[in-house]
Amino acid sequence: MSKTLINTFSKKLITWHGVSGRSGLPWQGNQDPYAVWVSEIMLQQTQVATVLERYPRFMKRFPTVKKLAAADIDEVLAEWAGLGYYSRARNLHVCAKQVMQEFSGKFPSDPILLERLKGIGRSTAGAIAAFAFRERAAILDANVKRIFARLFAVEGAIQDKAVNDRLWQLATDLLPSQSENMPVYTQALMDFGATWCTARKPVCIGIEKKCPFAKDCQANLSDQVLALPQKTLKAKSPEFDCDMLLVRAGNFVLLQKRPSKAIWGGLWSLPESPWRPRTERAHKSAQGLKALLSITLLEENISGLLKSFKGLKQGNQIKHIFTHRRLWMQIWELSSSNTVEFSNSNLKWVSLSQLGRYGLPQPVKVLLLGLSPARDGDLKN
Repeated sequence: MSKTLINTFSKKLITWHGVSGRSGLPWQGNQDPYAVWVSEIMLQQTQVATVLERYPRFMKRFPTVKKLAAADIDEVLAEWAGLGYYSRARNLHVCAKQVMQEFSGKFPSDPILLERLKGIGRSTAGAIAAFAFRERAAILDANVKRIFARLFAVEGAIQDKAVNDRLWQLATDLLPSQSENMPVYTQALMDFGATWCTARKPVCIGIEKKCPFAKDCQANLSDQVLALPQKTLKAKSPEFDCDMLLVRAGNFVLLQKRPSKAIWGGLWSLPESPWRPRTERAHKSAQGLKALLSITLLEENISGLLKSFKGLKQGNQIKHIFTHRRLWMQIWELSSSNTVEFSNSNLKWVSLSQLGRYGLPQPVKVLLLGLSPARDGDLKN
């Protein structure tokens, strides 16, 4: 690796940021480690435009780590609804409790200690340490991996341990020597990967802008910019079918809390059947109400429910695309003569007007919010 590039990289990048970097984002320039942590977790797998809207709202509802730790998990999931990857919200809640219990409500400045907290990986720990405490700590998210892989023509799939280790070494070697430069350098690195050294349209293949590293970048000099970094080929996303039960009792709907380690873990959703591989395009209809209740409400007295539930009707089929799979949800609509009691605490009747208090999967939320209020007299007490 060129000693000249080691000595000049951070200076050039900081200079670039002063002219072309992003500014005015609500989390920028904030040295509160709690605020930095929330923004970093939220930005991990969510587009900046979405975070711009949701981050201020989340911070208003949970302004401190103490408030977040004391909140009920349903409150946190409800505020996170629509952002996806709900394990991040669950980890936020656990991590906040850790900070309160193990560090008296103050985030540690040491990235090694930060990395021991729930949901904080090495790169996120580095970002918190750099932004909030000006520690000389490296980051290596997907954008930064792309910059370094191109700049130094690092071959091999970035998922490979040897390649990843080399990229981490580069990230460490290129840090600015002065700790006071860490916040702007770290932000510049993120911005450069997000806006200039992008995956499909980096500025170096256009003519409108000139990359400050055009003469240093090995990928540019060897015409491999779009070929690096190398990625392993992804297998086709598996596809699944499931049945979902939409039961209404007047203005109440029946919700079921999902297992914490499942997809949409910890959220409230419609009772559903186990997922089955989608081998045929045509969805097979449920074989009667009793069979449907048996596979969605496993622990309940099905015979008793049959007396209250009526009017089984096939509703819409909803397609939802996850990052690594696709799901077709067949909705089955039912009405209930009353809000029958259940032995399972994970089953709950929720008023349509109170849905906003619950964390719901986005497709289910859209479906339920589109329901019309029941007319007076539709529910027997």
